[in-house]
Amino acid sequence: MQRRQFHQTSALAALLYATGQQAWALSLGDLSSADASKGLKAALAQGAQAAVALLGRPDGFLGNPQVRIGLPGYLDDAAKVMKSLGQGRRIDELVTSINRAAEAAVPMGRDLLVGAVQNMTVTDAKNILTGGSTSVTAFFAEKTRAPLGLRFLPVVNQATEKVGLTQKYNAFAGKAASFGLLKPEESNLAQYVTGKTLDGLYFMIGEEERRIRQNPAGAGSAIVRKVFGTLR
Repeated sequence: MQRRQFHQTSALAALLYATGQQAWALSLGDLSSADASKGLKAALAQGAQAAVALLGRPDGFLGNPQVRIGLPGYLDDAAKVMKSLGQGRRIDELVTSINRAAEAAVPMGRDLLVGAVQNMTVTDAKNILTGGSTSVTAFFAEKTRAPLGLRFLPVVNQATEKVGLTQKYNAFAGKAASFGLLKPEESNLAQYVTGKTLDGLYFMIGEEERRIRQNPAGAGSAIVRKVFGTLR
């Protein structure tokens, strides 16, 4: 019985692998896998650098509603009440400072993002080209989230402390988290902002990659136009 189950499992694995290989081949059309990988690397490097340029400037986060960092859940609700009671100035200062912290941190991740693209394997390329609309985000998150988090955290911490509300936030948010009103990772301001900075960065990289897929003719690189023109 166990032997039969093993053979069935092996057969299923072989079928899934063959299906994946077929999808890869169909997605490439007349392209070689080398050209596909090269074009994808060029597109992702272009997308990553464009995302960094868009976010790592004044109002890159604060002025973009898609990635603007607000206060988490319960605290955002409390902030709205405080604003209605005329206590909005300090809340606005805090929200501005956490978005400015994100804008200051993002440029420090450019080399790690480009390095992840340069070290991309053929398997990575297959997963991205056949993996759907979130495959780019998944790739960068897997390869860079931990090291980028370590690099961003002290920058974010320094920037948020300037507004003088970090300790008050952490004390209040810590109590809220102990009552289950906030997630544990939201109870520390610098860690929360760092996480949201990474989320925003990966989101914008994905947006840039989607833009290239939709309009490969507008891409600056010939190999990018070749690969994504074929995939359309």
